[in-house]
Amino acid sequence: MAHDDSNQPPAPRLRASDKDRDAVLGVITDAVTSGRLDPDETAERQDEAISAKYLDELMPLIVDLPEGHDIYRSLQRQTGGGTTASTSLAHSSGPAPLAPRAEPGSARPMNSVAIMSGRELDVPAGTSEVTTYALMGGDHVDLCEAMGPGVTVSLTSYSMMAGHDIYVPPGVRIRDDTINIMAGNEVRGSAKGDGSNGTLILKGVSFMAGHDIHLAKGYRAKDQGQLE
Repeated sequence: MAHDDSNQPPAPRLRASDKDRDAVLGVITDAVTSGRLDPDETAERQDEAISAKYLDELMPLIVDLPEGHDIYRSLQRQTGGGTTASTSLAHSSGPAPLAPRAEPGSARPMNSVAIMSGRELDVPAGTSEVTTYALMGGDHVDLCEAMGPGVTVSLTSYSMMAGHDIYVPPGVRIRDDTINIMAGNEVRGSAKGDGSNGTLILKGVSFMAGHDIHLAKGYRAKDQGQLE
């Protein structure tokens, strides 16, 4: 006989700490610096963050701010994903979650050749394989559209006296399987994710070369105007 859970009491709401409120206020500050909020919106959200008693009251304040994705997901895990219906800033459409924009592998593999030159390489959603060849040059490779939870992208590069600048969104784990001779790759600290937004596998061979992996522009206040 199936067990009837209809009379089970709802899970208790979790109280917010000063650390939780401060984290949300920090996201709001970053969003203001990025130009996402006007003064009235900023003041309203700050007031609600300061007065919030429960974690689910904080979530709607950052649900539409890219700067707050990591904190939102942390709050979501703690609360089971719920928010209070009475919160004035709750959005009926829900959060803009980190998710694949297309089925991994649904797009054709990409190839690029850079000889004493380079180009802007925007990798589309659904791409799981990118192969590049570089001689005394390099591309700017933007992987933001391609990454997402559960997505694995392999970037294989054969480089000589060259290197690429590779840009990823937050939460991407970087696995370096390259072979380097008088060379090496640099993964910026801000680009080291926990894998919640996919995995980037670096492959190939570099000779007197190397690649830089950055957090993509727009995810932090310091990235406004200039990438790392």
